[in-house]
Amino acid sequence: MSPARSLTLALLAGGLLATSAMAQPTPTNRLRESLFVGVDTSGSFVQTGDYGNAMTFLSYYLYGHLNGLGGLSQPRELFVAAIGGKEASEPKAFHPILDFAGKDLTQIEADLKRWYAPTDTLTDFNVFFNQVARIAKDRNLVMSPITVLLVTDGVPDVPVPGVKPGSSAMYRKIDLSSLEYLSRNLTVRVIYPNPKVGELWRTEVPRQRVRLWTTEGEVMKGWRAQLTAGVEPGDQARLWKWVRDNVDFRVRLRPL
Repeated sequence: MSPARSLTLALLAGGLLATSAMAQPTPTNRLRESLFVGVDTSGSFVQTGDYGNAMTFLSYYLYGHLNGLGGLSQPRELFVAAIGGKEASEPKAFHPILDFAGKDLTQIEADLKRWYAPTDTLTDFNVFFNQVARIAKDRNLVMSPITVLLVTDGVPDVPVPGVKPGSSAMYRKIDLSSLEYLSRNLTVRVIYPNPKVGELWRTEVPRQRVRLWTTEGEVMKGWRAQLTAGVEPGDQARLWKWVRDNVDFRVRLRPL
């Protein structure tokens, strides 16, 4: 074979390999998560004194993730809705990622406080989980990792016949079944419960494949101490590390 012909074949082979590589999704694209956020809009969350702190933190959290700051993952999709209602099983509208994209911290916080004013009387986790499952299926998000972040005191207060309000049995009525096989990697993160409620979520809420992580309200109050005055959000290295270590901690699937 002549040198010229060998060179031509080598160039063609290289072009085919490059085309094939471009056609394949990159590992980064494959692993981008879909982020669902539920905001507790019940009066009981306000009574804990954590609501205002939580809305400010959530504005930082969303801004940091949307812009990939400090090593935070940029979500493939984002949906935010209320966890609450005037009556049981009341569905809520989910604000999509486009409602947050391009906004600064002040704008995001203002929108969160306007959309999720704490005026509801009930906290219904089950209807929220069912809506998450429906949206994930309808939008074909089931192949990507899914994170469900709950900004809440964690207390279910939908009346259940025969179950005493506030008892551990109430937590056994929290239904994660719609999420169990929704994705190979699905994590539910509960932020702002008190230690007792956090423990009830870990020990009493039935689950198999769903990963669960709780960050108590006392811990969440520490995020403000990580802020450096006069420093732009993109350079708030201490804050974003704190978020990765305390909220976005990578949870292992517990043995069945």
